[in-house]
Order: sequence, then structure tokens, then C-alpha cells
Amino acid sequence: MHEDGIIGRTEWSTAGRALPGQEVSGDRAVILDTGDGGALFGVLDGLGHGAAAADAADRAMVILSDNRGEPLDVLMVLCHRAMVETRGAAVSLALMGPGETLQWLGVGNVESRLLTLGPAGPELRATMLLTGGIVGYRLPSHLQPQTLPIRPGDLLLMATDGIVSVGPESIDLARPATAIAGDLLARDAKDTDDALVLAARFRGACP
Repeated sequence: MHEDGIIGRTEWSTAGRALPGQEVSGDRAVILDTGDGGALFGVLDGLGHGAAAADAADRAMVILSDNRGEPLDVLMVLCHRAMVETRGAAVSLALMGPGETLQWLGVGNVESRLLTLGPAGPELRATMLLTGGIVGYRLPSHLQPQTLPIRPGDLLLMATDGIVSVGPESIDLARPATAIAGDLLARDAKDTDDALVLAARFRGACP
């Protein structure tokens, strides 16, 4: 599965696939226009794989869509409540804009990184601090979103644990988000799990 688009001044793309031999993936991406020039991104990894994992992630997708204007910590709590009768999921959320800021929050093992173009090539600007737990089963008592500045051209990468962790040196920031996401899935997806990657490039604050 592959999707891409533009929200405000943010270019985004997702690429994912189910565990080989399975018909459905438990990894999901949510891309939402917050209505104020911002874009809300969520990557959800339902525990395990198959239909039960997909059900957990799908419930969180509905919650995020219906409550996209809420703060990230509130969204995480709402997702937790919606998934209490499921396997649960790892969930990472990122809000890009509406100004030149990025907020993010993660519970579980969905990795998120912010890359920028430095003098010698791509550089890692920040890595999301992940909190242990399973949304829907055991939610940490302290949820504190991080806020950091972003610049035009910065690239947000979010990936489930079905993607081998990669460094900035393997990313060509000159390429469009759709090519970056597709290449990472094709090159770095594991054969033992569902896999999904989301790439979002900030192109500048809305005028």
C-alpha cells in the first residue's frame, strides 16, 4: 500500500505491506489536516500481526480522525480507551505546524526521527523519546509531548519495527517524500513482521 499527498506546506507519503503470507497488515498510518495549517501524523503498530492487530490499529485511526484538534497527550489517552478490549498497539503521533514547530509523542516502539540537510549532507536533528507501554493495555501515567523547531526542508520519518532502523546517511533528502518512503520499504522491510514507513517534508510555514 502506498499513499501520498500535501497538507498545507507539508508533503507526505506512506508505504507499507503485511507480513509475507498475511492478507492484512496491523500497521497503519493516519494523516490528518488539522484545519489550521497543521498536519497530524500517526503511525500505529497493532500488537502481533493479522486481523486482530489490524482491529486494534483501526480503532485508534477512528479516534484520531474524530478528535484531530486535541493535544497529543489527550489523543493518546483517547486511543488507549478505545483499544482496551483489543491487543493494543504501539502509537507515535506527530503534529507538524501550523507554525515552524514539530510536536511529537510516542508509546511503544514506533520510531520517529527528524532529519535536516547539513553542510556535509543529511543530519539527524532529533529522535523521538519513546515511552514504554502498550496503548490499550498499559499506558504510562506521565505523557509529555516534546516540541522542537523545524525548518523548511526538514524531513520527518516514522517507522514501525518492521523496518530496519536506518541512519541519515542512507537518505537522499533531495528526493520527494514518495520516493523516500518507497525506497525504505523496499530496501529495509523485515521478512518477519508487518512494515510501514511514513515520510513528511516540511516545506515552510503557511503565509
